[in-house]
Amino acid sequence: MQAEDLVIRPERPDDESAVRAVNEAAFGRSAEADLVDRLRLDGAVLVSLVAEQDGLLVGHVLFSRISIESAAGPLPSAALAPLAVLPANQRRGIGGRLVDFGLGSLRRQGERSVLVLGHPHYYQRFGFSIDSARMLIVPFPAEAFMALEMVPDALRGIRGAVRYPAAFGL
Repeated sequence: MQAEDLVIRPERPDDESAVRAVNEAAFGRSAEADLVDRLRLDGAVLVSLVAEQDGLLVGHVLFSRISIESAAGPLPSAALAPLAVLPANQRRGIGGRLVDFGLGSLRRQGERSVLVLGHPHYYQRFGFSIDSARMLIVPFPAEAFMALEMVPDALRGIRGAVRYPAAFGL
């Protein structure tokens, strides 16, 4: 695959079944595809992008609205979940391009922070850090929960529980 052959674009309504298929294939189960459907229904989607090659969807990333319940009140943030690439197309930079494009979209929308649960070695390349998320209370292992400050010091001194949409089932 040549990089110029790949198109990253916003998800369209007619992409829903292909997005489901990508998520099911990437994760080997339907849980992440079901999460995407529930986030759409709940109206919690901030950015949903697809990677398309030769008319075939090969990747998908979704960012949704979450909040951090701090002493100063609720602070809006974004969650990156899920990120999926068809198994035959993995390790070719597609996921990275989806994340980069998604973060760019969030910056243009004025988002201040993004949270992710995932592999630290993968997400650190985008600026996510475990240290930035250390004061946030989440039901996940601390060693896999990271934050990215889209605005310098957006999370500095912020302590509180992260509240996910009901679609996450947490």
